[in-house]
Amino acid sequence: MGKLPPIFHCLRNRLFAQLYLAQTINLLGDALTWVGLALLSFELAGQGAGGILAGALTLRVTVFVLLSPVAGAIADRYDRKQIMVITHLARLGIICLFPWVTQAWQIYGLVLGLNVFNAFFTPTYTATIPLVTKDDEYPQAIALSSATYQLLGVLGPGLAGSLAAFVGIKNIFWGDALTFLIAAGLILTLPGKLLANSTPQPVRTPGQIGRDIGTGTQCLFGDRLIRYALTMQLVVSLAGAGILVNTVGYVQGVLHLGKIEYGWVMAAFGLGATVASLGLGNTQQQEKRILLTTFGAILMTLAILPVPMVNLQGLLILWAGAGIGQTLVNVPTQTLIANRVAKDLQGRVYGAHFAWSHLWWAFSYPLAGWLGIHFSQESFFYLGILALSLFTLFYFLRPSDEIQQGFWHEHSHHHESDHNHFHPTTTVLHFSHSHLHFHFYKANS
Repeated sequence: MGKLPPIFHCLRNRLFAQLYLAQTINLLGDALTWVGLALLSFELAGQGAGGILAGALTLRVTVFVLLSPVAGAIADRYDRKQIMVITHLARLGIICLFPWVTQAWQIYGLVLGLNVFNAFFTPTYTATIPLVTKDDEYPQAIALSSATYQLLGVLGPGLAGSLAAFVGIKNIFWGDALTFLIAAGLILTLPGKLLANSTPQPVRTPGQIGRDIGTGTQCLFGDRLIRYALTMQLVVSLAGAGILVNTVGYVQGVLHLGKIEYGWVMAAFGLGATVASLGLGNTQQQEKRILLTTFGAILMTLAILPVPMVNLQGLLILWAGAGIGQTLVNVPTQTLIANRVAKDLQGRVYGAHFAWSHLWWAFSYPLAGWLGIHFSQESFFYLGILALSLFTLFYFLRPSDEIQQGFWHEHSHHHESDHNHFHPTTTVLHFSHSHLHFHFYKANS
């Protein structure tokens, strides 16, 4: 048997392999969902389908921003296996309602419900990867999950569209429901519980959940490395929103090409992201992660600047580079959190990260749309200039090259007068009944 590439070594971990298979099937279901939704929207609204889809995307991002921190707080306190099974079964039930939709407002209601449970599933799944893998496995596991997400983002809609042509629009949703059922079964049969905290957790009050949400955000912005990576994701969101919102108008309206060429361009973007994800399987050191996020942000920014000067072939090359850049920012940021946050805090931090990173997109989507309407030929150039300006600002505020290694962890207790808990050279963030510490340790020479 040939030697497996390093990125696939994490699949030797049977627990992660089963979780990864469930996520892959879940991603196929997502592809079926959005293709079915697009076809259903066109059936109901014709040329106005774009307005329905834009509204659905706005709902999706808004729900993620509002609920992901709550999901992360819950994921740190309760059995993550149970959370993932419930969210799968709930989405299965909602998907089964789509074949009966007859009006646009019903689509909005179902999309809202679907993404409420998606907002709980995604950060829970991401935070579970470091929980079920070893320290030398989770970077590859996160990279493999990202590569699969990108690859199915390219291939999934095509497969779903082909299936819809054979079985019809309404039946596509029944196939979608089946993927959620299979994925839920795979997660349900994982051995034991998936608990970040082994001690029994009391029922959380709204105030305690609020403090849990604050903990995740404090870790994000209290850590210089994670904070810098998050700013690079803001830069990437400006370029990425332009690509997702304005490529179709540019290819068909400015270059006067067709739907096939548009598909090629977006496939180039997805394939670039997939290749980059596969290549990140061996990234281990924190210094490299910061370097990669910096390089990825500038690569994506520079990819959209020269768009007004290139033809289709040039656009294919630029969009492949942009896909690489996006992955070079997103994957190292996720592994950075796994490396610098204790496992019993990761749900809250991943939830907060999911919310903040989607908040960037909630700002970038409308801006890209407005520029696309008013400056169809120059929209990418203007977005590139803005992204480059922010990149320059954040780059000069980046952490120093002397990176202190360690991890955030939480103490949940009262500070009484006789309490002698001392952490030398430690950053301390205080809040009611608990506090965060960053514990330093020396890197292996």
